[in-house]
Amino acid sequence: MSSPQSSFRKLPARYAGIVMPLLLSLLMTCIVSVISTLRGIGPAGFPQVWLGAWGLSWLVAFPVLLLVLPVVRRLTMLIVRAA
Repeated sequence: MSSPQSSFRKLPARYAGIVMPLLLSLLMTCIVSVISTLRGIGPAGFPQVWLGAWGLSWLVAFPVLLLVLPVVRRLTMLIVRAA
């Protein structure tokens, strides 16, 4: 019997540099926008306001992550000892 993961076609490794910032930006903007929207307006009207806030923040976060991630990696290597 095959598991569902075995039938899932994976992207080639060369796409990791795009997939990681994509997933990171989706998750981080989701979490931050939920917190800030709930704090700002409360639960009333939350879904509509939050979805707009999330979309806008993701549109900014994804390209920014693509630009700054290489710099953050280099800075991390200056701080962390190689294995």
